[in-house]
Amino acid sequence: MMHAYTLKAPAKINLLLEIIGDRPDGFHELVMVMQSVNLADIVELQPLSGDRIELFCNHPQVPCDQSNLAHRAARLMQEQFPGKGGVAITIDKKIPIGAGLAGGSADAAAVLVGLDLMWGLGLTQAELHTYAAKLGSDIPFCVSGGTALALGRGEELTPLPDLDQLYAVLAKYRSLSVATPWAYKTYRQQFSESYARDPEALEKRRREGHSVELLAAISHRDSQKVPQYLYNDLEKVVLPEHPQVQEIRDLFQSFGALGTMMSGSGPTVFGLADSRSKAELMATQLQTALPDPDLEILVTKFCSSGIQLLS
Repeated sequence: MMHAYTLKAPAKINLLLEIIGDRPDGFHELVMVMQSVNLADIVELQPLSGDRIELFCNHPQVPCDQSNLAHRAARLMQEQFPGKGGVAITIDKKIPIGAGLAGGSADAAAVLVGLDLMWGLGLTQAELHTYAAKLGSDIPFCVSGGTALALGRGEELTPLPDLDQLYAVLAKYRSLSVATPWAYKTYRQQFSESYARDPEALEKRRREGHSVELLAAISHRDSQKVPQYLYNDLEKVVLPEHPQVQEIRDLFQSFGALGTMMSGSGPTVFGLADSRSKAELMATQLQTALPDPDLEILVTKFCSSGIQLLS
């Protein structure tokens, strides 16, 4: 008898995103530091007869068809493990959509972990990462979560010491979205002359790039220094195009955030604090400075794990 499972699927932010070159597969060669936060979708899986995949979501803008990454994750698992049955997936969406917070990737990761449990597959984390990488670059990280260095297109992961003492205030205009392909394409058009062109140059950039000081601060779990070394190459193309994103970033800085940056390809901006009270004060200050009902502001804490089993 198969059981239903409920899983927590945390969002992620980028503490660092450095573009160092092109890859033969058309993607960019990246150096990233990713961080899970407590803001999370709740994903429930229930067994179905046959091979049906049914998807439900409480957010009207989330597609419930085969274009949804969670649906694709279920189909991939059925292809890899035929005859195990169908599944009904219900997503309680808490992570803002189109925000650069990997909400869709987190849901897909939850489906992979949940079906491994439901079907009694006993997959290792490495095996789950392999399936996750077939679906998207952020999904392997979303499976394991915490704090991690990500290389390649983001699928080559090295766990880092936890930073779960930090808080983040997330801010995003609901009506604003930034297409990730546009951001990377525009960056390539404007900055490709800076790309490393051969394996030796790529390796040198990995070792000596913007990540060095951040990784040193993380290794010491230094919550004061980590925010000083935030870095995101995509800010160079997104902020000039979207001045309202730049404005949020400037305001966080003026409110005394330990550090502030756009996450991923945006448009979410985060400000960091070392206590919940400071984070909540910063959120209130931002709401007062920008009293726009379209602006969503959320306070969350760094967390040390990815997909978590709730029941």
